[in-house]
Amino acid sequence: MRLIALLAALLLAFSAQAAIEPAPERSEGEGPFDRLILRGATLINSTGAPPMGPVDIVIEGNRIVDVHVVGYPGVAIDPAGRPEAGPDDRELDLEGHYVLPGFVDMHAHIGGRAQGTPAEYVFKLWLAHGITTIREPGSFNGLDWVMDHKRRSDENRITAPRIHPYVGFGQGHEGPITTQREARRWVRRMERAGAEGFKFFGSHPDILRAAIEEATERGLGTAQHHAQLEVGRANVLDTARWGLTTMEHWYGLPEALFEDRTLQDYRRDYNYQNEYHRFAEAGTLWRQAAEPGSEHWRAVRDELIALDFTINPTLNIYEANRDFMAQRRAEWHEAYTLPSLWNFFEPDRRAHGSYWFDWTTQDEINWRENYRLWMQFLNDYKNHGGRVTLGSDSGYIYKIYGFGYIQEMELLQEAGFHPLEVIRAATLHGAEAIGRDSHIGSIEPGKLADLVVVGENPLQNFKVLYGTGAIRVDDSNRLKRVGGVRYTIKDGIIYDAEQLRADVREMVRAAKEEADIERLTQPAADY
Repeated sequence: MRLIALLAALLLAFSAQAAIEPAPERSEGEGPFDRLILRGATLINSTGAPPMGPVDIVIEGNRIVDVHVVGYPGVAIDPAGRPEAGPDDRELDLEGHYVLPGFVDMHAHIGGRAQGTPAEYVFKLWLAHGITTIREPGSFNGLDWVMDHKRRSDENRITAPRIHPYVGFGQGHEGPITTQREARRWVRRMERAGAEGFKFFGSHPDILRAAIEEATERGLGTAQHHAQLEVGRANVLDTARWGLTTMEHWYGLPEALFEDRTLQDYRRDYNYQNEYHRFAEAGTLWRQAAEPGSEHWRAVRDELIALDFTINPTLNIYEANRDFMAQRRAEWHEAYTLPSLWNFFEPDRRAHGSYWFDWTTQDEINWRENYRLWMQFLNDYKNHGGRVTLGSDSGYIYKIYGFGYIQEMELLQEAGFHPLEVIRAATLHGAEAIGRDSHIGSIEPGKLADLVVVGENPLQNFKVLYGTGAIRVDDSNRLKRVGGVRYTIKDGIIYDAEQLRADVREMVRAAKEEADIERLTQPAADY
């Protein structure tokens, strides 16, 4: 019971925060149009098909109605073979561009009061990187707040991706949930309030199982970060057998792969409330698991696949653990990271993910090996038919919204995924995991018009999707920037992604100016 109370207290520490500044009414974007034709692009879909183009994509209102192949690369397009545009139709010339389905971020917190991140900042960074759908794992700004933003996004009254709200287990309950009956009643109450699913950190196994089973019976989604406080009583094999649909990060998976132990080999002075202990020790976990390809490894892999279990690894959020300085000094921080968020990232014993008290060379070596084994499992899981999706978990550990998601793409490629497999994980597989694949996730007639347009080929280099673009040298040996998403189309509305990024840069500039003024007006003794 003490562990349940502690987990409840941790959840309340998130959920009791005042909500962040809400998003303003939408003033960006063109459309939707009665008829919109995207002309001459190369299509990178998520169905397993290779790139194809040039194509014309016809959209009516917020739905894709047709995809026409209109010629061959390097050959002038014959106008006779193209869909005709009426006098009131909107046309967008995308010759030389690539069009992809809108991206799905499966682990997307809408900022937080501790980070000082207004919703507008978060939403615009997501859309500026092609993210048109998010799953909010926890709704820690409050379910009412998230539901309000979901409704306003569905109505396109705000500049924001589609929002699928999951609620942290126990949120809104008076004290910890201590019985199976309470767990089931809480699930039903949250369903009535609009929750589409639930995020768990752990609980007494009987209570956790009751909640997962109740959600499953009601067709609601479930996700779990198998926190160390409870993973000794229920790892991913246990929860997947009970009906859990998605695991977050990787906690609970090495524990399911243990052969010569039942618990993590914690240092003898370990304290979970010490964030350095928590994250440094986690960097040794995969070395304690079964050998890659061993009988136990294969048995765990195959059972999870048979259960249609989704792994949402959020590789990027731990990237600083294997190269702290590179992530701390990432080039986008200067223009895109709010000063309040930067302060939240910096070492602080009280802040989650700010555990850089004395991050050592050995810690980074441990985490590099952790990544090697973790990535090997992910690639093996994918190769045997398992579903792996993309989630970012930005707002912690030097990761900012949008940028962290593109890093996740790069990391899955490092894990062994072909770039087309990465795109499928980012789109169709994410849509499948939240039960929306009949509406989003690929560019096909009948689906919603959620698309990403970029002027460079992301399959050759995912860096062209970053808001800062990719660095190249031209034929005259001059440095230049290329890429950055050009347009994000959500629900048939065209957003100028560069303008969204400019809006964010201005927010950051103004916040820095205000912070400087505040420092200058403080008495000298205070600084």
